[in-house]
Amino acid sequence: MEYEAVIGLETHVQLKTRSKMWCGCPNRFGAPPNTQVCPVCLGLPGVLPVANEEALRLTALAGLLLGCSLPPRAKFDRKNYFYPDMPKNYQITQYDQPSTREGAVEFEYAGGLARVRITRAHLEEDVGKSFHFDRQSGVDFNRAGVPLLEIVSEPDIDSADMAYAYLNALKDILSQGGISDCDMEKGMVRCDVNVSVRPAGAKELGAKIEIKNMNSFSGIRRALEYEIPRQIDTLRQGGRLIQSTRRWDDVAGLTEEMRTKEDAHDYRYLPDPDLMPFEPGEDWLREVRERVVELPLARKQRFMRDYQLPAADAEAFKTDRPLGDYFERIARQARNPKAVANWVINNLRAKISEANEKLAAEQAASGKEPEANGALTLADLKFKPESLLELTALVDSGKISTKIAQDVFAEMFQKGESPAAIVERKGLAQVSDAGAVEKYCDEVIAAHPGPAADFKAGKAAALNFLKGQVMKLSKGKVNPGLAGEILERKLKG
Repeated sequence: MEYEAVIGLETHVQLKTRSKMWCGCPNRFGAPPNTQVCPVCLGLPGVLPVANEEALRLTALAGLLLGCSLPPRAKFDRKNYFYPDMPKNYQITQYDQPSTREGAVEFEYAGGLARVRITRAHLEEDVGKSFHFDRQSGVDFNRAGVPLLEIVSEPDIDSADMAYAYLNALKDILSQGGISDCDMEKGMVRCDVNVSVRPAGAKELGAKIEIKNMNSFSGIRRALEYEIPRQIDTLRQGGRLIQSTRRWDDVAGLTEEMRTKEDAHDYRYLPDPDLMPFEPGEDWLREVRERVVELPLARKQRFMRDYQLPAADAEAFKTDRPLGDYFERIARQARNPKAVANWVINNLRAKISEANEKLAAEQAASGKEPEANGALTLADLKFKPESLLELTALVDSGKISTKIAQDVFAEMFQKGESPAAIVERKGLAQVSDAGAVEKYCDEVIAAHPGPAADFKAGKAAALNFLKGQVMKLSKGKVNPGLAGEILERKLKG
C-alpha cells in the first residue's frame, strides 16, 4: 500500500518589540541570566499584566501580511501547565478568540506555486530557558514574557521539502514586514511539527505525531525525512501509531518518544481575569494597515514583469529588500534595467561585502568586538545611485568597455567621483575611430600570422584570440565590437 504524509506546522516567532508583553522589562537578547526580569514576568503574587500595544499592532500587521481576517474582538486566556521555565504555572495565550484567523502563504515550490492555509496567528508570551549541567539545572527567565506570535498552519504540507520551502517563505514575510528579526541563532523562531501518514488518497487523517521545539529549518526537514518513513514502516509491519509527542535528536538523526499527547482540555483553558478583551477601533486598524509592505513573492513577480529581469536577479532583490529598493530607485529611470541589476548584484553587493569582511578582520586583529552598527550599508555609499545610470550609459554608448567600466566602478565606490569625471580625468574613453583601430589590427595581424592563417582556413575561434590581442595592445581602450569587425574584414579580404 502507498502512503502519503500530512504535515501541519506551529511556528513561534518572537515579536520585534523593545519591551516584554506584560511589563516594561527589555526584550533584548544576550543579557546575563535573570537580569531582565521583574515581579510581573516572574509571576510573583499580586502583580497585574498590562498588554504591550506594539505587540498587538505587530500581531494585526502579521495577520494582514498573511491574508488573515482580523476579528472585531479578541481575548486572552490562561493555558495551565507546569514546567520549570514557566514561573506562573500558566501561559497567557489566545484560545477560542484569537487576534487573526484564516489566511494563507503562497510560495514557489517544485517549479510552480504552492499555497498553505493559515488557521490562525495568535499572540502569547514566551517562557524562560532551561540549562542542564552535569549535576544541576538552571533557568534563565530573561525570555519569559517576551511577546510571541504562534502561526498555526492547516495540514496542507505533504513533504519535508515543502515544509522547508514554506518556512523560508514565512520567515521572509515576517522579517521584511518588520514583525520579527527571525534570527534563529537567538531562538527567535521555533517550530512544532505535526505529522501523520495515511493511505494515499484517503480522507481520514492518521494518528498525529508532534515533534517539539525545533529550532532550525534544516533540522525540521531532516526530522521529517526520518519520521515519515518511520511511521510508514510501522504501519507496513502491522504496528499501530498513537497520538504522541517526540523529540528530535539532531546528532543521532532520529526522533524519540517523550509522552502521549495532551488534548486541549488537559490544559484547562480559562479566560484571563486580569486582561480585558481587545476590540480594535477603525483608527487603530488604519494605522496598522499603513505599515503593510509588498509581499516578497509579489515583489519578485513585479520585478520580473516591470523590469524584465530574469528569475535569479528578481530573487536576489526579493531576498534582500534594501538592495531591491536601491535597484528600483535607479531602474525607474533606466533604459536598460537589466544592466543596472547586473551592477547592483554582481558589483555593488560584492564591494559592500568585501568592505565589511575587511572591517571585521581589522576588528578581530585588534581584539575588538565586531560592531554591528559599524558595518557599511547602502546608505553609507559615497556615490549617488544615479552614478550607476551614468556608468551603464557610458558602456551602452560604447564610450568605455565593460572591462574599463569595472575599474571606473572600483574608483567610484572608493572616492564617490562620477563615472564621467573618472573617465575624463584618466583618459579612459574607448577608441572608436576606425583609422586608429585599423592600425592596432594591422599590428596584431602582422605579429600573429599563425592565428590569422587559422581564421582564413575556417577556424572562427582564432578571431577571438586576435581580438583579445588588439584589446591587450590598446590597454583595453579599443571598442571590441569595432575591432572584431575590422579584423574580420581585413582577414577575409
